[in-house]
Amino acid sequence: MAEPTKMTQLAESMGVQPAPIYQRVKQAIISQISSGTWKPNQRIPSENQLVDKLGVSRMTISRALRELASEGYLLRMQGVGTYVAELKVHTAIMEVHNISDEIAGRGHKHASRVITLGSAPADPALAAEFGMDPGESLFHSLIVHYENAIPVQLEERWVNPVMAPDYLLQDYEKQTPYIYLNQASPLTSGEHIIEAVSPTSAQCKLLSIKKSDPCLLISRHTRHQTTLVTYTKLLYPGARHQLHGSFIRHG
Repeated sequence: MAEPTKMTQLAESMGVQPAPIYQRVKQAIISQISSGTWKPNQRIPSENQLVDKLGVSRMTISRALRELASEGYLLRMQGVGTYVAELKVHTAIMEVHNISDEIAGRGHKHASRVITLGSAPADPALAAEFGMDPGESLFHSLIVHYENAIPVQLEERWVNPVMAPDYLLQDYEKQTPYIYLNQASPLTSGEHIIEAVSPTSAQCKLLSIKKSDPCLLISRHTRHQTTLVTYTKLLYPGARHQLHGSFIRHG
């Protein structure tokens, strides 16, 4: 009876509902990862150490680790040990979604931090994009998005003030720009370019990555009717992100 008692106490201390023992082991490990106590690429305790710590059988620990590895939480290397896997975020290539909804759909917690929010003069390249004169004002924002406290996206956005006049008045740590922009000027068309890039030093700091880490950059134009509403650059750490898409062939 020692095994269920210890795991029940552990589950209760973490606010986890009672479940089969191996599931409670999984939930305890996921809690350590989600809270940031165990960080990506960190080696976790060995099976023997987890047996001693949690008071469960070796078979129970082995099953929990095996399933967590198959679900993408852990990386197991024979003869080396078990490590916390880098979080991989999946984004549909051909669609535009609210990132907070994507993260909630995975059962995770979204948060954001506003780095910059204000007006900025349009340089010649941006002026050409928006069909305005260089030096005219655009709204500009730089926001970091987090999944379970891990930075997964750096969103830099330039916004047409005519199409979204109250853009600067919103609280983007409570709701994403996507929500307000869909109310102000609903998306009717858009296009994007995807490329692999090296991050700048400032971007490395905001995304908690190294200069040598590759990133994926999505440059996106979104329009309402024929008018450009936003030009957005979405930067993702390559090790934490995957793009996916699907198609149907006719004929």
